[in-house]
Amino acid sequence: MPALDTLFATPWTLYVAVALISLCIGSFLNVVILRLPKMMEQDWRCQCEEFLELPDSQRNPQEPITLSKPASTCPSCGHKIRAWENIPVVSYLLLGGKCASCKTGISPRYPLIEALTALLSIATIALLGPTESTLWALLLVWALVALTVIDFDTQLLPDSITLPLMWLGLVLNYFGGLTDFTSAFWGAVAGYLSLWSVYWLFKLITGKEGMGHGDFKLLAALGAWLGWQLLPAIILLSSLVGAVVGIGLMVFRKHGREVPIPFGPYLAAAGLLCLWFGPAIQDFWFGFLGV
Repeated sequence: MPALDTLFATPWTLYVAVALISLCIGSFLNVVILRLPKMMEQDWRCQCEEFLELPDSQRNPQEPITLSKPASTCPSCGHKIRAWENIPVVSYLLLGGKCASCKTGISPRYPLIEALTALLSIATIALLGPTESTLWALLLVWALVALTVIDFDTQLLPDSITLPLMWLGLVLNYFGGLTDFTSAFWGAVAGYLSLWSVYWLFKLITGKEGMGHGDFKLLAALGAWLGWQLLPAIILLSSLVGAVVGIGLMVFRKHGREVPIPFGPYLAAAGLLCLWFGPAIQDFWFGFLGV
């Protein structure tokens, strides 16, 4: 494509374009992170009411929530966010981190997610090189950002993100994207079945659920994008980081053992590292095993 060839031929133009687009994507991810769990909760409530065949008088009617409706407003005063107040990062700085109407403080999380999305996107281009496959890989990066924050907030990994992500990885690698299709196919299969097996083994031994089903699907998606060869590294890295963080929470913040800790963010972080440094990690892993 001529437009892509022009971008690839002028790296500074590519980085600027990726940064600007990623800032806008980060702003959209803020909406997804905030609204998608609410949409899921609303859908579950409707399904329960339908299943119980509750009369209309006992149902809890609510305005349907989508990613586009209702319009974004200040949670304190209801002020509708205008276009100039919604420019990624810039609007937050211009407004001094406060609502334009009631001057209530705005969480710095919003510009941080926007900036983080842009930084991770630029890092991906810099590490993988300016290719069409790398541009597709940005979709994986953006999805991992959304899944990480949603899991931290709600301990949910929505199927509406993980499943399309898995299928997209398989389709991309069918055309020789980041790995070959055989590796991607078995990566999706092994990714799902590995954590599924651990889940059921733990449940049979302890009678408790050790992780959510969303973790299976996220690892399947990472396997579909990166191939089965990197799954051991993803599992090992995420488990080590999760164990260190979990022990730290119990020691320094008195985090009870019975309080669940989301595993999705550690899978996402490990997957991102394997996306960036996959060949080096794969060589080290196979060398360690003597393969």
